[in-house]
Amino acid sequence: MTYPPVLGRIIGWLRAGYPEGVPDVDYVPLFALLGSQLTDNEVTAIAEELASHSDPESAEAIRQAIKAVTSWQQPRGADIDRVRARLAAGGWPLAPPDQIT
Repeated sequence: MTYPPVLGRIIGWLRAGYPEGVPDVDYVPLFALLGSQLTDNEVTAIAEELASHSDPESAEAIRQAIKAVTSWQQPRGADIDRVRARLAAGGWPLAPPDQIT
C-alpha cells in the first residue's frame, strides 16, 4: 500500500526502532504516542500496516491496542518514555511529524 510520505517515514522509523517487531506491551503506549501527533485515521493506517506484517495473534493485539487508546486508556509515563526511546533509536525526530521534511 502507498502512504503519504510522512506516514511512510513513520513506518520506517517503527521498523528501525523495532527491527524484531513491536512487542505486545508496547502497542498501547506506541499508539498513544502516535495519537498525540497524528490523526486517528493516520494512526489506524499505521496499525493496519503493522498488522499486515504480523502473525494473527499480534495483529489482534494491535487491534486491541487501538481500541484501548481510542477509548482513552492512557499508558503510564514510563511506558511512553520507553517507546519514545526505542523510536528515537530508530531515527524518530523530536519534532512532530507534520514539521518533518
